[in-house]
Amino acid sequence: MYQESKYEQGKELNCFRAELSEKDFQAFSSFIYSQYGIKMPPVKRIMLQGRLLKRIRELNMNSYSEYKEYFFSKEGQQREIFNFLNVITTNKTDFFREPVHFNFLQDNILPEFLEKNQGSVFKVWSAGCSSGEEPYTISIVLNEFKVNHPHFNFSILGTDISNKVLKAAAQGVYPESKVELMPLHLKKKYFLKSKDRKNPTVRVNPLLQRNLSLKYINLMDSAYSVNEKFDVIFCRNVLIYFDRKTQEKVINKLSSYLNPGGYFFIGHSESMTGMDVQLEHIKPTIFQKPK
Repeated sequence: MYQESKYEQGKELNCFRAELSEKDFQAFSSFIYSQYGIKMPPVKRIMLQGRLLKRIRELNMNSYSEYKEYFFSKEGQQREIFNFLNVITTNKTDFFREPVHFNFLQDNILPEFLEKNQGSVFKVWSAGCSSGEEPYTISIVLNEFKVNHPHFNFSILGTDISNKVLKAAAQGVYPESKVELMPLHLKKKYFLKSKDRKNPTVRVNPLLQRNLSLKYINLMDSAYSVNEKFDVIFCRNVLIYFDRKTQEKVINKLSSYLNPGGYFFIGHSESMTGMDVQLEHIKPTIFQKPK
C-alpha cells in the first residue's frame, strides 16, 4: 500500500467528503475513455464513487478530490494505475458462458482445422479473459478434442487490462459453486477439490494451464505486443464498454491478428451491425475472416 507523510496510515477520516463531484467524475471519465476506450457516462458517477471509496480509505485520504490530485500526479499515475483499473473494471464471467460458441468450436471449427492444417498448432486468443474461466473453458474443449486426435496441438493466449484478474487466472482457484453446473466427468477430470469444506474451492488441473499463457494488453493500444496469428479470437462482453467508433476500431485491430478463414466470437449482447469490419457474418455473434 502506498504510504507517504501526506497520507500517513492512521490519518483521521472525520472530514471525508462522501461525494464524487461532477468535475472530478469528468476528469476520471475522460481519462478512462482516452486511455482505455471505456465509456463512463454521467449515470455511472455513483457507481464510480462507490468503487473508489474503498481505495480512498485504504490510502487514508479525506476526499475524492485528494485522490484525484494524487492519481493525476506523475508519481500517482505510476503507483496507482493498476489499482485504479482493478477498481473500475467489471469481471463477471463463468465457465462455459454462452455455450453455443464452445459447441461451434468443437463441432465445426476444430474438425475443419484438423482436415486442412495437419501438423499446424491451433491458436486461440481470449481477449478480455478476466479471471480465467473463458480460457480454461477453451482449454477443456481443446483437451477433450485432443483425446481422440492425439497429434492435435494448440496454444491459448489470455489477455486483460486488470493485473488483479490475471493473477486470479494464473492461480486457477475458484469457488466450488463455479463448477456446479458443469458435467460431472469434466469436473472430475479437470478440477481438484480443496479439502477445506468450510471454504469449498476447486483448482484447475495443471493440464489446463500447460498450453495457456496470460499477459497484460490494453485493447486501446495502437499495437499489441503479440507476434502471432490466431485461428480463433474470443472478444466477448468486452465491446459493450466501448462506444461504436471504438468498437469498430478494436474489432479491426483484433481481426488483423486472425489467420484468413479464422473465426471471431463476440458476446450475445453485442453487435457488429452497420460496422465497417473485415469479417463475414456466419451465425449470430460468430464471424469469419475471408479466406
